[in-house]
Amino acid sequence: MNRTLALVPALAAALMLSGCDKVVDATLGAGVKDYLLRHPEVLRDVSQALAQKEMAEGEKTAAVEHQETLKALARLRSQIERDPRDFVLNPAGRITVVEFFDYKCGYCKLIAPEILQLAADNPDVRVVLKEFPIFGEVSDTAAKLALTPQAKAKGLQFYNALMAEEALDEAGLDRIMRELGIDPQEARRSAASPEVEKHIADVRGLAQALNLKGTPAFVVGNDYVNSADMEWVKGAIANARTTAGGRPASKG
Repeated sequence: MNRTLALVPALAAALMLSGCDKVVDATLGAGVKDYLLRHPEVLRDVSQALAQKEMAEGEKTAAVEHQETLKALARLRSQIERDPRDFVLNPAGRITVVEFFDYKCGYCKLIAPEILQLAADNPDVRVVLKEFPIFGEVSDTAAKLALTPQAKAKGLQFYNALMAEEALDEAGLDRIMRELGIDPQEARRSAASPEVEKHIADVRGLAQALNLKGTPAFVVGNDYVNSADMEWVKGAIANARTTAGGRPASKG
């Protein structure tokens, strides 16, 4: 074995200890310290070895999470795709695209027009919009308001208005509701109901089971993507139309 590489484990252990000369000398001897001083390039080898180890561990973790997500997709299919509490575009469509989103998510706002256009251009595609607030109190409030009878009665108007509001805050929510003819106080009372709280909690439980790391996230058939990758979504739809079972390549 190359002498430098053979020293890597010992040097890595030394670097994890204090930089004090006495600690290094007592642990590995003055010879190693002298070698480091004469061959500082060894530190690069240590760094590369650590990076390779971390990469391998990351790939292993990702593979395990992927398998867990596939199992969750199979186990929770009806809750993911057919929850009657969710807002759905093209409810009669034969292919289902599920989006987990947040009204304060910049990427969700960016692709919102594409989502609506996708539904308009593809009547055979059901688009399920799942309220998954992760950006704090205003996100929570917006999601809960969207699930009230008052907001649902406005259909896509409420969704479009919130997505178009760049700096969404509590005052903005009240203003938007008034503009849409919704009584803010009445809607906020409805938003505090146990039924709405449970709906949000159920969606968060699904997101956790699917190992979703943020928004937006999409589920199409037996796979998923955790990004605003509309090209992946369109490709997944195309695959679902032509492949038995609709199994697009995953991109977690």
